[in-house]
Amino acid sequence: MLVFGESGYPVIVFPTSRAKYYQAKDFGLINAASNLIDTGKVKIYCPDSIDNLSWYNKNIHPADRVKTQIAYEEVILNDVIEFAFQDTGFDKVALTGCSFGGYHASNITFRNPEKVGYLYTMGGASNIKRFLDGYYDDNCYFNNPPDFLSNLSDEKILNNINKIGIILGTGDSDMCLDENKNLSQILTQKQIPHWLDVRKNTGHDWNWWKEMFVEYLNKIKV
Repeated sequence: MLVFGESGYPVIVFPTSRAKYYQAKDFGLINAASNLIDTGKVKIYCPDSIDNLSWYNKNIHPADRVKTQIAYEEVILNDVIEFAFQDTGFDKVALTGCSFGGYHASNITFRNPEKVGYLYTMGGASNIKRFLDGYYDDNCYFNNPPDFLSNLSDEKILNNINKIGIILGTGDSDMCLDENKNLSQILTQKQIPHWLDVRKNTGHDWNWWKEMFVEYLNKIKV
């Protein structure tokens, strides 16, 4: 994991599909937010991903792919988020990511909303059925936000989700546009406040994500 900043609201950035913990730095996301980091508004944590061992691992059964994802989430919850709490003194984090990093951010947020203050996705994916080769069990269901959110009725969980500042950033030519629209529709049906930010002349790449990232981070109230 890489960490940027001395103090500020803790922001956890998940890498895109099969990417590494230094991706956000290498592709300019960190530099784009340098002013917010340098002035102490945010402190950014960039953990590694294990997508090659989980969703993209064709050498194991889909049931084991999702179990690997669950193990990854445990590491994020216990070793990254808890560390960020202790490191910054805040009791909530912002989770964010581009493309498949958006999946990790949204899945962990909606499964653990009591730990999250903000959810920002940029060109985010949300549906993991394409990784399951037709297989589906309870673990798959509870790690696929479009499914488990649609049927969520637990008032305590819903109340915690309602407290989160949620932005789904996408573009009119983003390959994940429909996934974002679908997730937004589910949130609307559940009366969960959020902003579906569909930008004109915008696709699925870093130049647009950097702009979204800085704009969204500026909305964090410290």
